[in-house]
Amino acid sequence: MSTLFTNFFEKINQISPLEHDFTEVLEAIALKPKTLYFRGKLPENMVKKPKNKTEQTRTERRKTVAIVGSRHNTRYGEEIAYKLAYELAKKGVVIVSGLAYGIDSIGHKGCLAAGGTTVAVLGTPINRIYPQNHLPLAKEIIEKDGAIISEYAPGSEVFPKTSFLERNRLISGLSDIVVVVEAAEKSGSLNTATHALEQGKTVFAVPGNITNPYSQGCNKLIKQGAIPYTEPRDILELLFPEDYVKKHKKLKQQNLIGDTDVETLILQALASGLRSGEEIMKATNLPPEVFNQTVTLLEIKGRLRSLGMNHWGLV
Repeated sequence: MSTLFTNFFEKINQISPLEHDFTEVLEAIALKPKTLYFRGKLPENMVKKPKNKTEQTRTERRKTVAIVGSRHNTRYGEEIAYKLAYELAKKGVVIVSGLAYGIDSIGHKGCLAAGGTTVAVLGTPINRIYPQNHLPLAKEIIEKDGAIISEYAPGSEVFPKTSFLERNRLISGLSDIVVVVEAAEKSGSLNTATHALEQGKTVFAVPGNITNPYSQGCNKLIKQGAIPYTEPRDILELLFPEDYVKKHKKLKQQNLIGDTDVETLILQALASGLRSGEEIMKATNLPPEVFNQTVTLLEIKGRLRSLGMNHWGLV
């Protein structure tokens, strides 16, 4: 049972990660928290309707994406973060961030504007909203069925230089995908990306002007293997591959015939939901040199597009 505390505007709930479907994923991360404190409502699992009479109704954890970035964002970063959060929220994706100035708060706001659910993870005790200027935003998150989470008990002493870095493992741990929108070369957002990679999560980074100091971190992530983010579809295609295939079902027949038998094999493998180059080669028995040459030609022809890290998608 949760232990309840009184607070000036909302009750505070105390749970272990395993006590809720949304937070139980934190049991798999390094330095997993023993206790979580939260205000508001944690996202509930979605009910998945059976596709046929033989299947049973089941529940599934809601897809969750972390949007993080610089506290000193540019107009470019604001537009990217807001649109991404808005479009993902419209599809039912939960947005997680840190309630900080800049990209974090923009991500929360974009999600709320779309009527979505967002979760803020604090680096301060649960009864101390930081920054204080975001108290109205925190209240709105709670009022619109989101949650504020912290691993620090009310009134506990924390050391900001470390506590904000420690909370980053929770932001990435709660998420399926982490998107870094803008980040300086030594940004805390890069720390979140590092945790995400250690946790086996997919990391996207928004490419930026090479002369902009707030894009240096993202450009560095891309050089190190992060997937370049260009549009919401990049994320949605990974989160909902079945929906993507269904949406393009009418175009399948005309789009799945290549100029050669090998091209057709690859296009049909992509249409079946495969994205990884290794998976496609295994399914089609194509040698690496033939696969690489063919996907290059298909990309030039505009038949498929690179999603980064040897992942591919239909155009």
